[in-house]
Amino acid sequence: MSKILVIDDEEKIRTLLSKILSLEGYEVFQASDLKNAMKRLEFSDIDVAVCDVKLPDGSGVDFVKKIKEKYPSLEIILLTAYGNIPDGVQAIKNGAFDYITKGDDNNKIIPLVYKALEKVSLNKRISQLEKQLGNKHSFESIIGNSKKIKSAIDSARKVATTDATVLLTGETGTGKEVFANAIHNASNRTKYNFIAVNCSAFSKELLENELFGHKAGAFTGAVKDSKGIFEEADKGTVFLDEIGEMPLDLQAKLLRVLESGEFLKVGDSKTTKIDVRIIAATNRDLEKEIENGNFREDLFYRINIFTVHLPPLRERINDIEDLTYSFLKNFSLKTGKKISGFSKEYAEALKRHPWKGNIRELRNVIERSTILTDGNELQADSLPQDFQYDQEINVKGKTLSAFELAGAEKIHIQKVLNYANGNKTKTAELLGIALTTLYRKIEEYQIK
Repeated sequence: MSKILVIDDEEKIRTLLSKILSLEGYEVFQASDLKNAMKRLEFSDIDVAVCDVKLPDGSGVDFVKKIKEKYPSLEIILLTAYGNIPDGVQAIKNGAFDYITKGDDNNKIIPLVYKALEKVSLNKRISQLEKQLGNKHSFESIIGNSKKIKSAIDSARKVATTDATVLLTGETGTGKEVFANAIHNASNRTKYNFIAVNCSAFSKELLENELFGHKAGAFTGAVKDSKGIFEEADKGTVFLDEIGEMPLDLQAKLLRVLESGEFLKVGDSKTTKIDVRIIAATNRDLEKEIENGNFREDLFYRINIFTVHLPPLRERINDIEDLTYSFLKNFSLKTGKKISGFSKEYAEALKRHPWKGNIRELRNVIERSTILTDGNELQADSLPQDFQYDQEINVKGKTLSAFELAGAEKIHIQKVLNYANGNKTKTAELLGIALTTLYRKIEEYQIK
């Protein structure tokens, strides 16, 4: 139920307004002056205040500014016996939802309150979405308790509150954009844009236009001025992924941005001034790229002020199960399936895999398994084919490769058992062996 506060020193008017609003189904509170109104606001989650302009202890116009600073989501409708334009203009400037003359209020107040509540509701939803987005891109959302990932998070937290340029290094798929988002979210630029661009995804000409924009007439088809990413991200953060792929002449333009905060749009003769923080990322060894003549040494030292290295997934094996649960939860919701976990064999197969694609590869594998699984638990047979041959099989205390006959036999029996939903008679028929032979194999290979 929406809560309305009526503030007026005239008891008859206050009571009448309260009655009208109560009949509309609102919970209504009353205050005879600003002091009591402040007390009521502290203890009640008020959505809309209907306030007289002239009160015994102050002006409602000034009150609006004070209240909006403390309770920005609260909407205030001002009532006055003698309306004048300067007061009305100042009231709106101070943040009032509307300013109306008493006498007209009986007809106008209900529609106004309704519109004010719509705005309150919208602002609350926006605030909730911003909070969810903030949580999504916070350091707390980064999953992992291994020593290496914790060290990376600690380093990123320390640099986040500064304006220092950050270089994120690590293999493809280790979560560099996730870290870049978290650094931006924890910085004093979080209210402004975070824009990411993959430097390897564009040709030189397209990347230059994407980063710096162009003037009308700069090239065929440039019919009007266009802002680039740096201008769009003014006061915010630009994330340059795969910076090692950036052409040398664009590296020179980037160096100018870092040194002076200025750049030239394509086809322009006048510089554009901006204030952005740059976070760069690469999976290349930039020092080797400098030796090979592919990367500017002066640019390297400008972006290498603070480096955070993200470890590959194979160096944080203990984080795999937590990451798997997180991805499984998301994909279960998307597919509408009730999959609550995964088998021990599934977990062991994940831990043995080399993960050349790192977290991105793990995410794709979990999505695939979720699609293939009909039960409430992910099983090893839902993994891609190469995982089947990654596996090492333990038979009577001896570790066997899946290439060995016994290992391959165990995998095959396990798959057919799963297909038959554990029905051993059906499994024996499908395998073309006696039921007693199947029981012996199950015991020998310790198949569950």
